[in-house]
Amino acid sequence: MDVTHRYVETNGIRMHVAEAGQGPAVLLCHGFPECWYSWRHQIEALSNAGFHVIAPDQRGYGGTDKPQPIESYTIMHLVGDLVGLLDTLGVSSATIVGHDWGATVAWNAALIRPDRFHAIAALSVPPLLRAPAPPTSLMPRTETEEFYIVYFQEPGRAEADFDPDPRDTVRRFMLFGSGTNVPQPRTVGSGGVNMMPRTGGYFSKRPNDLPPNPGIGDADFDVFGEAFRDGFRGPLNWYRNIDRNWELLAPYAGAKWLVPALYIAGDRDAVLAIRGMDKHLAAMPELVPQLREPIMLAGCGHWTQQERPEDVNTALIAFQKSLSR
Repeated sequence: MDVTHRYVETNGIRMHVAEAGQGPAVLLCHGFPECWYSWRHQIEALSNAGFHVIAPDQRGYGGTDKPQPIESYTIMHLVGDLVGLLDTLGVSSATIVGHDWGATVAWNAALIRPDRFHAIAALSVPPLLRAPAPPTSLMPRTETEEFYIVYFQEPGRAEADFDPDPRDTVRRFMLFGSGTNVPQPRTVGSGGVNMMPRTGGYFSKRPNDLPPNPGIGDADFDVFGEAFRDGFRGPLNWYRNIDRNWELLAPYAGAKWLVPALYIAGDRDAVLAIRGMDKHLAAMPELVPQLREPIMLAGCGHWTQQERPEDVNTALIAFQKSLSR
């Protein structure tokens, strides 16, 4: 695979970007805790299919700058980084593809700047309905447990769990969330998952000796571990702006996505089991009038494009080719 790596200036930061191929642009946005390398299979397939593939390390990740202030990671910063990236590369418009947090960035980029992001493909996370109050105030918590995003809010707390061994942190996330280690499909919106103990550390109730994920191996964990050698503060700051993003996005409440869209998820993805996710999925056809038939991958967990690369590649190439018809 012939991938070019370079650094570009965008929106006040220096961003690491992996590129391959020529043709219509496809911008790939990774999630947490990942980096450009999460798209290694798609970079090759899409570039070979005749597309210009752009896969950045997003703000706070990998080789890209990692500002310290929490407020430097709002959704407006993240979307602005991608608009500036297209400007620097001389790309007028791109299909934006996102997974996990990258899907949230992609949905908002296509909503706010449809002139620059003319189509969207989202993996795992659908467009989210606006919450009636700041989101963290509505997240579940008990005397002994709290929702993982609540756990992430206090600066330094999750860093103490994740930073000492970045490779092992990513390994645990990716093995625990894989379809290999989830025995049955998730019941959409059932709740009861993604709760963390208030004391003892993030991984204290998660097994360490999980079976391997065929799609993500030791060599891949080496790459991801190196990407987080500077720690997890930047990526965790994305979560610490969730309530601030809720305020910033108030003008877009009820707005519809007016670009062609594709949604792909695994039926064993823990995201689907988050309480209320059924409402977001049910609203998607109304909010996204040009939504193509959603694709649900049987036996697939959260790490969609790494667990099922051939299925994802086939869907993305067909979607991208359909845009020119």
